[in-house]
Amino acid sequence: MSIIAWLVLGRIAGFIASKIVNRGGQSQGLLLNLVLGVVGAEVGGWLFRLFGMPGVTGFNIWSLLVAVLGAVMLLFIYHQLIRRRV
Repeated sequence: MSIIAWLVLGRIAGFIASKIVNRGGQSQGLLLNLVLGVVGAEVGGWLFRLFGMPGVTGFNIWSLLVAVLGAVMLLFIYHQLIRRRV
């Protein structure tokens, strides 16, 4: 996938994940959603491949699902760590 495709997929996945995890409906912001989606795609792809399924395969619905699930996991872990600090 090209850099632009990764950025677009990451932006969409980060936005969807932030809407799923943040029950208040608050978005994390453009840049944070982008980073969250790209890192989530990497984490989700690694986990899916670990269990024998294809990870991020291109700019398609499957890759978006993998990226969203990875980003949701990252946000959940982030919120758990922040809650323990406070």
